[in-house]
Amino acid sequence: MTDRTDRTDRTRDTEDTEETPTATATATADALRERALATLLTARDRTTLLTSCVEGPDLTGQVSPLMSPLVWDLAHIGNQEEQWLLRAVGGQEAIRPEIDSLYDAFEHPRSARPSLPLLAPDEARRYAADVRGRALDVLERTAFDGTRLTEAGFAFGMIAQHEQQHDETMLITHQLRRGPQALTAPDPEPVPLYTGPSEVLVPGGPFTMGTGTEPWALDNERPAHRREVAPYFIDTVPVTNGAYRAFIDDGGYDDPRWWTPDGWDHIRRHSVTAPQFWRRDGGQWLRRRFGVTETVPADEPVLHVCWYEADAYARWAGRRLPTEAEWEKAARYDPVTGGTRRYPWGDADPGPEHANLGQRHLRPAPAGSYPAGESPLGVRQLIGDVWEWTSSDFAPYPGFRAFPYREYSEVFFGPDYKVLRGGSFAVDAVACRGTFRNWDYPIRRQIFSGFRTARSAEVG
Repeated sequence: MTDRTDRTDRTRDTEDTEETPTATATATADALRERALATLLTARDRTTLLTSCVEGPDLTGQVSPLMSPLVWDLAHIGNQEEQWLLRAVGGQEAIRPEIDSLYDAFEHPRSARPSLPLLAPDEARRYAADVRGRALDVLERTAFDGTRLTEAGFAFGMIAQHEQQHDETMLITHQLRRGPQALTAPDPEPVPLYTGPSEVLVPGGPFTMGTGTEPWALDNERPAHRREVAPYFIDTVPVTNGAYRAFIDDGGYDDPRWWTPDGWDHIRRHSVTAPQFWRRDGGQWLRRRFGVTETVPADEPVLHVCWYEADAYARWAGRRLPTEAEWEKAARYDPVTGGTRRYPWGDADPGPEHANLGQRHLRPAPAGSYPAGESPLGVRQLIGDVWEWTSSDFAPYPGFRAFPYREYSEVFFGPDYKVLRGGSFAVDAVACRGTFRNWDYPIRRQIFSGFRTARSAEVG
């Protein structure tokens, strides 16, 4: 996942009350402050878990040149919080200005970070804790108005999302590391094998894509704009391991017909023959998942496939990957009202009945899970479980404006990156919504990525 960093409580209805405007504003500010506090504390609890369950080289070393040492992520989280909440919002002097460059994600690529004079684990923890204590003081006295950075608590929401995104990155590092199991979590609730319709028709016509109303939405999700799409069918559930295994068994990795030229070159040069972490053992497939080796479950969404693999499977199946606009319409469009929802299930914040989010489990739930989270059209698991590759390049929406810095989104726009949507089991709800956009190189497989397919509907 690239280095990229909403929900807002519904303001309670004050009609027919005797509250004054000042009292109402105070209640709104208190609600925002409580929400910001809760999301910051949730993120820090997760960071602590991910950096305290291992020690020694597993904490300070690099398990892959694609990933930072966990201790770098820990101090980087604190440094970003210092720069934005203490300095930019609080107007405070820098605590450790000499380390800013060490933890600048654009100055030092991940492969070079182990050679930097990084803070030792205990020092990194003290620094992050010191910053957090001061940040909570800033939160207590911040008025949520005036500048765009503080309006509706945006800066606090941005930092909570940034930390959760690095928590997801650190969870990827845990998946890549070799050694005994360090993390545990209960499995998702078992569900009956899904036997519903394999695809859903999404009607053609306009819908509103993006957002102009979510206060914590990031710049690439804005502005809301009209999109027109032709009618299409989309998979009801993500492509499963069992379905993907049929592609493997049919020689999918050996047939250039299904691959783009770049994709075929990539899998040949790197000897890619199955999703990452899979290996064949006689007549069965096994996978490594957070230090445990297990049989690949046929009914789970396939995980750890790159864009080239997703695209090849779709071609083999006589289908294609959905565009980003098609994915979002399937997730947010309500054909009854013609409106656009915050989430597939409606405007309510995600609950455990809606989606597999927040590292509550360490695996996707079986295909067909979370019927309470399906869209009005009947599409399931659009939020959580696995990031879903789309066919679209990462590009700005019409009227895009970078905020609060170009390096969050703008520098990544272009054909080098493909868009993923929907989040995964590793994503916290604060960093996942119907408008949220992720992006990565089409070769990336260590991320928690899967996909679903689509096909165009015949007109008439």
